[in-house]
Amino acid sequence: MEKDEQPMGTIPISPLAKKIAERIIRSKHNGLFRDANNVASRVPCITFHEYMALCLYDAEYGYYVTGSIRVGKEGDFYTSSAVGEVLAEVLARYAFTFSQDQKEVITMAEWGAGTGKLFASIASAGQRIVDDWEERFPLVVVENHPGHADAVYQSFQRAGLLNKPVVLSSNGMFEDALDWFERPILLIANELLDAFPVHRVIQRRGKLLELGVAGSVEGGFFYTEMELTNPSICNWLARDGISLSEGQITEICPEAHEWLLQMGSLIGEGRLVLIDYGHEAAEYSAEHRMEGTVMTYWKHRASDSPFERPGEQDITAHVSFSFIRRSAEEAGFQVIYYDTQKQFLIDYGALDLLRNHDGRDPFSVEVKMNRAVRQLLLSDGMSETFKVMILQK
Repeated sequence: MEKDEQPMGTIPISPLAKKIAERIIRSKHNGLFRDANNVASRVPCITFHEYMALCLYDAEYGYYVTGSIRVGKEGDFYTSSAVGEVLAEVLARYAFTFSQDQKEVITMAEWGAGTGKLFASIASAGQRIVDDWEERFPLVVVENHPGHADAVYQSFQRAGLLNKPVVLSSNGMFEDALDWFERPILLIANELLDAFPVHRVIQRRGKLLELGVAGSVEGGFFYTEMELTNPSICNWLARDGISLSEGQITEICPEAHEWLLQMGSLIGEGRLVLIDYGHEAAEYSAEHRMEGTVMTYWKHRASDSPFERPGEQDITAHVSFSFIRRSAEEAGFQVIYYDTQKQFLIDYGALDLLRNHDGRDPFSVEVKMNRAVRQLLLSDGMSETFKVMILQK
């Protein structure tokens, strides 16, 4: 792959960029690089998976675990929960229905809750549905970013909720697993899976190769092509029926597979509600996606340039729900629902939220809710790109 195929930008001389460059120098891997004159050479490289993991999760400089608030107006991107209260209202109704079926106390958790706005809105809506909501649902938030952990409490305070959730890191959740998984659990993962690091693979002359990352702080980082580092990649693609065209790139996410296996080992009874943007395998690897699905977000500007501002911008990849379905089944879950977010909202009562009003106050509660319903159901297609998959065990 030629270096000038990727937008380079100006690479800041940051501690994380230096750490990445040092990893590249020490790496045991090497990849093929072709310059602008098509002259090939072998250079040290790391996998894109390792590069993305460092950018997002490095303990000292990673985007998701350091720095300021990452979600909403102050951050770099909005999640689907920031569109309005509709999703929270519908999820609260869904949780209440699930609790009626269980007839016992249910742990309610959100993994990767960001600032906790969605979770606080669910709790607030739940209290309007049933008086004993707090007794029915002990609340747990799993969030690794320390700034977001503080923001979770603020979100609950702004919503006027007296009872705050227990906030744990992912490590803390696993350590305290017996406390939270001993009863049925309803676990929400809203835009979690797209944040896991991915391997990028490319088809070259009938062979699958992996994209590596080479370069330096001064000269910038760039892609190389290397041998596959994870032998499961070929098996996963074949299992999901993905066959790439010559030169086509796609992504594989082992961490999503591993996370589902972990959840399967911990959850004795309960449901996972997965909400994310993604596609089935046929669409995920369609020929119009020759460059894969990796995107970056910085100050609400989208790009496909992961080598700019390492550690300072979000890097995501769309979710292959075919991959998630088969991984979930391997983990012992059954898929009991899968559709677009739009259809999920319709199926579980979004239209019931519409209210009559006299139209005099454009900022009334009724008008704002009606506007939010219309935006989610009729606007720019966001609610159709987002999917909802519910797993049960």
